[in-house]
Amino acid sequence: MNLSLIATPALLVVSNVFMTFAWYGHLKDKNQALWIAILVSWMIALIEYCFAVPANRIGAEVYSTAQLKAMQEAITLIVFAVFSVLYLGERFTLNHAIGFALIGLGATFVFRAGS
Repeated sequence: MNLSLIATPALLVVSNVFMTFAWYGHLKDKNQALWIAILVSWMIALIEYCFAVPANRIGAEVYSTAQLKAMQEAITLIVFAVFSVLYLGERFTLNHAIGFALIGLGATFVFRAGS
């Protein structure tokens, strides 16, 4: 089995955890100065890039760019759903599940078209 098939989604999961914290983590403490939130988010995003760029470089060996993007979006939704419930304490509703599932279905079509 090609290691790129496993390394790519694994690196994208790690990347998305960091990016989700960079984009949404500051919402837990809205009293923090905006410039501090921006600075901290940029520092977190730098770490995210250290995983995302290799994921895409490695993944390009076995996936098309459309497949890489579809995979990244599907992973983003899963990571975000878990983050919003566990970290932000928000409810995950049926409408969220249906909307995310439809986006996931779209990603499935991207992979079917590539085979």
